[in-house]
Amino acid sequence: MMTTSETFEDKILGFTLSDRSARGRLVRLDQVIDKVLSAHDYPPPVTHLLEEALVLAALMGGLLKNDGEDAQLTMQAQTKVGAVSLLVCDFRGGSLRGYAEYDAGRLAQLGANPSLSSLFDEGFLAITFETGKGQRYQGIVPLEGDSLAQACETYFSQSEQIPTLIRVASRSDSSGEMAAGLLVQHLADGEEGRERLHVRMDHPDWEHIATMAGSISHDELLDAELSLEAIVWRLFHEESEVRVQPGSELTRGCRCSAEYYASVISRFPVSEQDEMRNEAGSIAVDCAFCAKTFVLTI
Repeated sequence: MMTTSETFEDKILGFTLSDRSARGRLVRLDQVIDKVLSAHDYPPPVTHLLEEALVLAALMGGLLKNDGEDAQLTMQAQTKVGAVSLLVCDFRGGSLRGYAEYDAGRLAQLGANPSLSSLFDEGFLAITFETGKGQRYQGIVPLEGDSLAQACETYFSQSEQIPTLIRVASRSDSSGEMAAGLLVQHLADGEEGRERLHVRMDHPDWEHIATMAGSISHDELLDAELSLEAIVWRLFHEESEVRVQPGSELTRGCRCSAEYYASVISRFPVSEQDEMRNEAGSIAVDCAFCAKTFVLTI
């Protein structure tokens, strides 16, 4: 049995397979990506990387139980020697934002389709979950594999010991940018005294779900004629029960404001505030996410 709902655009669809102790998230990003990318003139390799990162942030952020304003997922990829020195994305209450810093000269030397390892060299990926209830969890893994998605799979396997499969697809055409992704996880058996499912990567239920989920194609994820509910049905229609849960409506949201920065700077000693002032006596603060400059007269 499967309960259906509306087709999603810039939204998350959650689903559970209770008989297989599995859960998943599907996401498509359309206008959100265009709005995030419009803040900077990124070259194609960085654009593709940031699109993947935004999808991953939405997929993982959609796992947060507290979907309020205080619950947040932050993903940061960083290196000191790669062509891309920093990539940051976060998800908070359905709001997505992200940006990247890169060396144009190094990037040009890598060609049209550089690998993840060539972009970051010996970089690392840090993923932080904040529940909004004072709890904060962070895991750090090397940036290894062919994609950021593979690095995130490694994070869940090593840091949380949760078998996880992630697929991400993106494309660019005359209508703009579009990206989509699927995340499926095997949940732990929490009954005391029994083996927890998530320590068995070869559990038959997980092997079955991973095989089904892994059959999703790039074209299916991006097919505008195929709803997210239809994708779940295609993959898991043979299961006895599939439950879907509408998730957050996704928006591009930078939380910067003059009031916020004034509040932050007001906490600094007066002597340090004076050092920040320009010749006009004001303090200019640049937001990397939205590429805006806020001039403060505090």
